[in-house]
Amino acid sequence: MVKPSSPVCAMLGDSDPAASLAQVRRQWGGKAPLWVFAYASLLWRPEFEVAEESLARVPGWRRALQMWSRVNRGTPAKPGLVFALLRGGSCWGMVQRVPTAQADEVLERLWSREMPTGVYEPRWLRCQTETGSVQALAFTLPHSSPQYTGRLPTDHYRRIFSDTVGGRFGSTLDYAQHTYERLLELGIHDQALADLLHHAP
Repeated sequence: MVKPSSPVCAMLGDSDPAASLAQVRRQWGGKAPLWVFAYASLLWRPEFEVAEESLARVPGWRRALQMWSRVNRGTPAKPGLVFALLRGGSCWGMVQRVPTAQADEVLERLWSREMPTGVYEPRWLRCQTETGSVQALAFTLPHSSPQYTGRLPTDHYRRIFSDTVGGRFGSTLDYAQHTYERLLELGIHDQALADLLHHAP
């Protein structure tokens, strides 16, 4: 059993996605149910069968549109932004249980989608649901990462939201709006995201 909140690849970020995936598999072990904490695009485009899901809150971490994206939502020449879990505050989202028979394949898909450059720091986080706590895999970002943007000036957000091309999965604005709409459908109000979207053209 993985210990709650233990770092999966604490020293691997931005370097070796294959190594972090192998470490996740070892720590999971294939015996316990595989849960994933969805806080952004996994809420509305999981790309895998969800056997069970529940609203959940993760204390000590917050959702923030403060990570550069040069693949999924931008390019090296025109970086976009994606969400990350950053330390501090708390975050509402969903825990999604992966069918056991599909778990290895789903991990491969998740790494292809979320970790093409190894930027996130995967962690097992304790997620609180109405029926108890669930330990789930989550994609976090340390403040020390070079991909962490900090709080950008308003005109920078406006400029990024105006870029309709984006990366392999589309634009930052499309991504942020889809996430905000899905959160509202789930009864989750993210005021910080609502304020950012006021800068959209």
